[in-house]
Amino acid sequence: MLLLQVPAVDTTAASLSATTAAQPQSLQLFDLVAKGGWVMVPIAFLFFASLYLIFERYFVIRSQTKSDSNFIDNIRDMVAQGNIKSAESFAKNQRTAMGRVFEKAIGRIGSPIKDIESTIESVGQIELSRLERNMGYLGIIAGIAPMLGFIGTISGIIRIFYDISLSDNISVGIIAGGLYEKMITSGAGLIVGILAYTGYHLLNMMVERFTLALEINAFEFIEVLQKPTSEPARMR
Repeated sequence: MLLLQVPAVDTTAASLSATTAAQPQSLQLFDLVAKGGWVMVPIAFLFFASLYLIFERYFVIRSQTKSDSNFIDNIRDMVAQGNIKSAESFAKNQRTAMGRVFEKAIGRIGSPIKDIESTIESVGQIELSRLERNMGYLGIIAGIAPMLGFIGTISGIIRIFYDISLSDNISVGIIAGGLYEKMITSGAGLIVGILAYTGYHLLNMMVERFTLALEINAFEFIEVLQKPTSEPARMR
């Protein structure tokens, strides 16, 4: 009985050993980043720069484009009633991009309509430039990060084939291991590029919504000034 049991034990041990050997090694995120090489340093910098720019612009645009839903109605009523100073103070106290545009426009009441429209357009462009400040960097990062990743991959592949040309021992494991390590940079670059690209367009959508709201409010404001019954231009 003992002799019959020994092979069973050996077979079980061999089976466990084979199962253990068959289990794939887990890949840790830090290990993958470290294997990417020196190219991962600028890619990591671009990653954190993208995060900073996205969050910084998001909170700035959100705070500067918020406005009371009755903002233009209040302005219109005050101007129609001849309360120019009150309308100007109301716009100034908003402390938003929209408020600053109409503060300047109200201050021009009494000038020709074309001058008021020009003021709205000029101040509006200034406010839009403030909202879009540094957003261009996200567009640059969206283009540069993937290219950096490809540079890291290509340089790694060149190095692999150079080493192969100098060695008589060529194995699939060595080639595959080197390739997956070098393709990490391409993956990282694409991730950063997608992040920057998405962030840029989401922020741009917020700015476009503000531009549309500004155009609508400006139209309603000019419409009040053109009403002959209100005559706000002569009231101070």
